Amino acid sequence: MHPKILSIKDFTYHLPDEKIAFHPLTERDSSKLLVYKDGKIKTDIFRNLANYITEDSILVFNNTKVVEARLFFQKDTGGVIEIFCLEPHEQYPDITTAMLQKEKVLWQCLVGGASKWKPGQVLGKNIRSGNGEIVLKAKYIEKRTNSFIIELSWKNDLSFAEVLHLAGAIPLPPYIKRSVEESDKKRYQTVYANTEGSVAAPTAGLHFTEKIFHELDNLHVVREYVTLHVGAGTFKPVKSEVIQDHTMHAEWIDVSKRFLENLLHDIEEPIIAVGTTSLRTIESLYWIGVSLKLGVWSSESRVNQWTPYENVSGDISPQEALTLVLNWMENKKLEKLITKTQIMIAPGYKPRIAKGLITNFHQPQSTLLLLVAALIGNDWRKVYDYALQNNFRFLSYGDGSLLFF
Repeated sequence: MHPKILSIKDFTYHLPDEKIAFHPLTERDSSKLLVYKDGKIKTDIFRNLANYITEDSILVFNNTKVVEARLFFQKDTGGVIEIFCLEPHEQYPDITTAMLQKEKVLWQCLVGGASKWKPGQVLGKNIRSGNGEIVLKAKYIEKRTNSFIIELSWKNDLSFAEVLHLAGAIPLPPYIKRSVEESDKKRYQTVYANTEGSVAAPTAGLHFTEKIFHELDNLHVVREYVTLHVGAGTFKPVKSEVIQDHTMHAEWIDVSKRFLENLLHDIEEPIIAVGTTSLRTIESLYWIGVSLKLGVWSSESRVNQWTPYENVSGDISPQEALTLVLNWMENKKLEKLITKTQIMIAPGYKPRIAKGLITNFHQPQSTLLLLVAALIGNDWRKVYDYALQNNFRFLSYGDGSLLFF
């Protein structure tokens, strides 16, 4: 079945507000853990995760770091303009480059109160830094279909990432209907986050602690890291009746040559993606390999949402796909592969690299729920019904699951 013909109404369930976790638990690893394997379901606590991971498995984590992407400016009239920094202007080759800009940067944003802000008008905001007070200015440059281009400028040697850290607020998901609290600065980050660029956390990783890592190390479980900068599009609802009419959001991925070499070396071992973003990244690598095999990949290419369903004639082994990507990187003298992926993983998709997924419980009629359904089939209903009936906490600050497929 091609996912284009799927009806989104077939991927819904009733999610009462009381099942949504509006705050994290005090201890990261005290969340519940649902384990699904061979059609059977078991409940445990996340700190016991190592009991379900076989020796020599590979766990792939997304090390992206959430940035303080919400900026508030007050107009002379007293009105407040909210700027939500989505992603860099296309003039920058990647998010890291844009984050390191000094004095000025162009950013694609959502703007709250935009009707009260005229093109060309400059707003100012005083912020404190270690060297005293600086002024962050925002200038309305251009309106696009679903966003605005805003120029942000400041007179200081700080990078844009540092400016956001001083001036911005953590962007909690829209379904967490409360104000940001001081604790969110720490709890809405994974303990291994180190590459700034996301506007949402890779939430499956929020449950991990050093204690869990120690137990996994005792099992000789290999920890590998990729970077996918999560965009606000991850919360974009599917509003079309059929999936064919939904445009999947594109997100930046950043993987090292060393990661690819290690993944290729361990490709026969159980590979478990920690989070949907990690899974989308490693599966995208496979389709880049297929595109190289077909001669349709270049430095300007990206993985499109229908690539996995249109290039099946070029289906190759994971080993061949990763080898092709590595050879291409060597020919280009690249130590990192940085590109965008728009991959849609929905029923009809067959995972090529991942054998398991650690993930939270997702919204009804979302592309994340479609991804889960692609991996475990119609049993997604059994898993979600079980979670609802057994008081699991849902969404970003909720409990976790370990799904084998």
